[in-house]
Amino acid sequence: MNTPKVSIIVPCFNQAHFLKNSLQSVYDQTYQNWECIIVNDGSPDDTEIIARLWCDKDSRFKYLYKENGGPSSARNAGIQISEGDFILPLDADDCISSVFLEKLVPELLDDESLGVVSCYTKFFSENIKETSFNLKPRGTNWIYLLYVNQLIATSLYRKKCWKEVGGYDESMKKGFEDWEFWIAVTKRGWNYKIIEEFLFFYRKAKRSRQIETITNHFETSREYIHKKHKELYIQDFDNCMSVLFFELNEHRTSKMEIKNSLEYKIGKMITKPFKIISKLFFYPKVKP
Repeated sequence: MNTPKVSIIVPCFNQAHFLKNSLQSVYDQTYQNWECIIVNDGSPDDTEIIARLWCDKDSRFKYLYKENGGPSSARNAGIQISEGDFILPLDADDCISSVFLEKLVPELLDDESLGVVSCYTKFFSENIKETSFNLKPRGTNWIYLLYVNQLIATSLYRKKCWKEVGGYDESMKKGFEDWEFWIAVTKRGWNYKIIEEFLFFYRKAKRSRQIETITNHFETSREYIHKKHKELYIQDFDNCMSVLFFELNEHRTSKMEIKNSLEYKIGKMITKPFKIISKLFFYPKVKP
C-alpha cells in the first residue's frame, strides 16, 4: 500500500503538562510514515523542554518556536514547514488512537473526491479510559456544516486543501477557526467522510478555550462565519431562516422560564429595595 507522509501539527500554549500524553499517542501510531511538528506558540511554560526531549527520542518529532499568535497562526506556521501530503492538527491536550492514521489514511488514498476524513470522538477529563460523552458526527459536504460543526479539529486532510483556502483564518482568535476552515474547504467541492469508530479522545477541561468561546464569543464568531461565507447561507436561505427563528424562539422561551421561576421572583423581591435606594441617593437630580 502507498504510504504518504502525514504531518501532525501540535500547537502548544500553556499545556505542557498534557503534552507528554498527546505526543505519546503520536509515537504509538501503527502507521509509521509521519512527522510531528510541535509548535510552541510563545508558551511561558515547559513546552520547549518537553518538546526537545521527544525530538531527541525520535527524529520524526520536530520543534518550532514562534511568538504567540493563537491556534490558527500556530497551525499555519507548522504546516508551512511540513513535508507531508496529508495534515493532521492535534491539540496538545488531546490524544489519538494508535490506529488513527492506519484507519484514516487509506480513505484519502482510495477516494480522490475526499478532502477530509474524520471519526467518532470520546470526551474525557483526566483518565482517557473514563469517558463522559460520545460524539458521532455525520454528513458528507458543506451543507451539513453550516449550522453545526460536524468535523472535529483533529481531522485528517489533504495539504492541497490548506493551500487552496490560504490556511486557517488568523483573524479568528476567539475560536471556531476550525469550523470556518472546514466550510472554506468543502465549499470548493471537497467532500468529507466520517469513520464510524472512536479513534479520537478529546480532553474536556473545566476551563478551556472552547468553553470560553461558547460562553463569550459564540454569537460574534458565528456571525463572522455567516458573513464570510454568505453565499452558502443565501443558497440555503429558507433553512437558514428556519434555524435563526428556531434559535430566537428557544432564547425567548428560556428567558420566560427564568422570569417565571420562583428563584427569579424571590431575587427580584430582595433586590427591589436596593434599587429604590440607589435611585434616591445615586441618581443626579434634574434641576427644574
